[in-house]
Amino acid sequence: MFLMRFALSVLVSSLFRCTAFLCAMANNVTNRFHQSLTRNALRSYLAEFMSTFFYVLAVVGSGMSARKLMPDATLNPATLVVVAIANAFALSSVLYTAWDISGGHVNPAITFAMAIGGHVSVPTALFYWVAQLIASVMACLVLRVILVGMHVPTYTIAEEMTGFGASVLEGFLTFVLVYTVYAARDPRRGPLSATGPLVIGLMAGANVLAAGPFSGGSMNPACAFGSAAIGGSFRNQAVYWVGPLLGAAVAGLLYDNVVFPVTATTGVSDGLTV
Repeated sequence: MFLMRFALSVLVSSLFRCTAFLCAMANNVTNRFHQSLTRNALRSYLAEFMSTFFYVLAVVGSGMSARKLMPDATLNPATLVVVAIANAFALSSVLYTAWDISGGHVNPAITFAMAIGGHVSVPTALFYWVAQLIASVMACLVLRVILVGMHVPTYTIAEEMTGFGASVLEGFLTFVLVYTVYAARDPRRGPLSATGPLVIGLMAGANVLAAGPFSGGSMNPACAFGSAAIGGSFRNQAVYWVGPLLGAAVAGLLYDNVVFPVTATTGVSDGLTV
């Protein structure tokens, strides 16, 4: 009889603890969700939408312009240079405009890395993704409607590349890009300035020059998704999601925990928080 009472008391105590834990988790999720719907948060989503829209418009539009001027654009090295310059200029410009509002992600891979590292909450990251993807689709749709008769180009991999190899390449490119983003945003390196967006844009342009003929040098799942949605071809779309997301996560974790770890003495823990 004593053992039954003891077991019953332990069971009741465990149920109370589990209930309290679940309630605490529910309250935490609710609070985070409410924080993702504040006025400042909505401003951040709008900034992400606008910056991603202009970025995709410039990048995809540069490819269409190159095809208009050079019919055999796929075999002309000038096309690669044009797209790389457009990437560098556009990314630097839109990052500068959104730098102090949303953090200037303009890329689901960067948002994913920030969420993994705890710099943004998961609900906020999901809203960022929605804004970025919708902006990319709308930018490509605008190009499709305005430039009548021209096909919206999609990211493709070279014939000698496998899907796995292209995904690994995109992962490495995104790793370098995201690592540059973390370094440019780190206040321990000095006050934020216009140099940060410029450096990030130059890195993106260099990556396009290095890998454009092989995987397209997307480094941005939203850009690849928008062009695929309007261009009508989702072939190898996983390449532009799996590789960049993994590469971005590794870059963020490596920067935060190994290369420039946060120490208790410095008191710098939210330097990259949006």
